[in-house]
Amino acid sequence: MAQSKSTEIATLGEFGLIDRLTGKLGRRCDTTLMGAGDDAAVIDMGDSVMLLTTDMMTEGIDFDLSYFPLKHLGYKAVVRGVNDILAMNASPRQITVALGVSAKISVEALDELYEGMEQACKELGVDIVGGDTTASMNGLIITISAVGVARKEELVYRSGAKEHDLICITSNLGAAYMGLHLLEREKRVLKDVENPEPKFEGYEYLLERYLKPRTRQNVLAALREEGIVPTSMIDLSDGLASDLRQICRSSHCGARIYLERIPIARQTSELAEEMHIDPVIAALNGGEDHELLFTIPLDKQEQVMRLGLVDVIGHITREESGVVLVTPDGEGIALKAQAFDR
Repeated sequence: MAQSKSTEIATLGEFGLIDRLTGKLGRRCDTTLMGAGDDAAVIDMGDSVMLLTTDMMTEGIDFDLSYFPLKHLGYKAVVRGVNDILAMNASPRQITVALGVSAKISVEALDELYEGMEQACKELGVDIVGGDTTASMNGLIITISAVGVARKEELVYRSGAKEHDLICITSNLGAAYMGLHLLEREKRVLKDVENPEPKFEGYEYLLERYLKPRTRQNVLAALREEGIVPTSMIDLSDGLASDLRQICRSSHCGARIYLERIPIARQTSELAEEMHIDPVIAALNGGEDHELLFTIPLDKQEQVMRLGLVDVIGHITREESGVVLVTPDGEGIALKAQAFDR
């Protein structure tokens, strides 16, 4: 009897696995406007739409409790979930929280976790409306499901980028990646040290970007005031290279971004030099920045630049041109996604 073929998940990667699992799913409800394939699912509600998204964080993969304060972890978990709603130009409203809890987690620890979640919800105008709790054999697991709303005409998908559109990001890149590397370095160095004192001086900004990322609701609000609706948008969670390719894939287009236009914070460059890491690699492939990557029509450039809240790093091209990084000397390098497949 012939054995059935067994395919390792690693051979597909995160996005390949999602495509395989969801590619053949049927759609039975007329109200389902968007299922898998964007930052959130979209449900028709008449004149408006409801958005649904789910994000999971697993101890040992997405966070390390030996250096991640539980209040910050709760805050970040909410931001990660809500940012997928914001990335479709929608307003977050409610979340549910599902936890897998191991025996090592105390009730007081969960109090701290929820304190951080509530702080994020208060800042974002979001309510925690329920969830679930179960036992876990492998550490803490946090799943956030977020609900949002939007008017149909303001909704932004990944698939709307057009040739000549400008490519914009909401802040500098690579800081969260370097913050993680700093924490991991100090954990290794101080592994067997009694009363350890980690050296974080001068790199506090990097730690905040990794441990307690902020949303960019102010940028979306400013765009609305200017009457600008992005043509496409995505949450920068997997790295600029990977997420830009997601937009290009969905929009059937190419892109050119310019190395000298990619904003990198001073602390990111300094720590990268200290740790012998190329800061450009951190910016392109680091992930966890949770900024917004979006495109706008070329004729909106002056309005957007006047806001002073975003960086224009390139433009959309035809699909056959590919996704290209242009160096200061004019050389074009094909951009490949090397983000962490979690």
